[in-house]
Amino acid sequence: MKLNAQTAASYFAKPDPSKTGLLIYGADAMRVALRRQEVIRALIGPNGEDEMRLTRIAAGDLRKDPALLLDGVKAQGFFAGPRAVFVEDASDGLAEAISNALKDWADGDAQIIVTAAQLAARSKLRKLFEDHTNAYAVGIYDDPPSRAEVGAAMESAGIANIDTDAMDAITSLSRALDPGDFRQVLEKIALYKLKDDTPLTANEVALSAPASTEAAVDDLLLLVSEGKAHELFPVLRRLESQGVGPVSLCISATRHFRTLHTLASDPGGPGAAIGKLRPPVFGPRRDRLQRQASDWGLARLERALALLLDTDLTLRSTATVPEIAVIERAFLRLAWLGRR
Repeated sequence: MKLNAQTAASYFAKPDPSKTGLLIYGADAMRVALRRQEVIRALIGPNGEDEMRLTRIAAGDLRKDPALLLDGVKAQGFFAGPRAVFVEDASDGLAEAISNALKDWADGDAQIIVTAAQLAARSKLRKLFEDHTNAYAVGIYDDPPSRAEVGAAMESAGIANIDTDAMDAITSLSRALDPGDFRQVLEKIALYKLKDDTPLTANEVALSAPASTEAAVDDLLLLVSEGKAHELFPVLRRLESQGVGPVSLCISATRHFRTLHTLASDPGGPGAAIGKLRPPVFGPRRDRLQRQASDWGLARLERALALLLDTDLTLRSTATVPEIAVIERAFLRLAWLGRR
């Protein structure tokens, strides 16, 4: 049977121990692995592996000895509780061995959990699980996680008390980060809020988010927009040492000032326009963008964009120019323009 995206998340969190098996397949190995970890943990409990109620079988070993899977399904352990046999990186070449184990499965046997890479609709392995009356097949795709999936991940990490802005910030992070990185962020937040009963805020989410060159560029552009010329050079030097080139900085600055221009030109004003931005912005950065758009106004923002266009043309020209000096001069002029 097929599991669709809506029911898969709830099934992973609470799998049915009476089912014969589950196939999880997808192009993103990390997403597949995280789902497999979640469903096995929910099926056999946190101590299941220590109690030897989980049998792991590599695809290569099963090819050499097809009886391994059925032996693992029928084996009885020393500890009571649900059991599982996990076959990793399966392919259509293992369809026969897995089919035999599914046919001979009986109540009380270990549940068969199989993971695979992306499988075509005609895949033998995929059809084996989809056509089975007591087993499931689910495809894991690169779609952004739903609000329900984010909520389930937070609950699993032990994060319960959270305000609306923080929830929006976490949802945004879930769409920007790889699943593994997102899980690490949630674990970091959970540790940060350990024994702290106050609601999680967007500021605290930002503190736990992974540091990146992109974040440093954003910090630089906020300084430029707020006229803090005296704080520019340390950040510029750090970005230069990280390999961020002048052309990239100019492109990022142009994008930032276009965003401010969009906010300032909205008929409802920056306050009404800020909620329309995609991707959305949250927390202190949202407030700063709104304030900057109001402070700059349309006329000065258009002058800023003209300055950045001239700078971009200079940096991309065939003439030999001191590129670092050109971008530094442009940012200083922008900072001074913003203070008028």
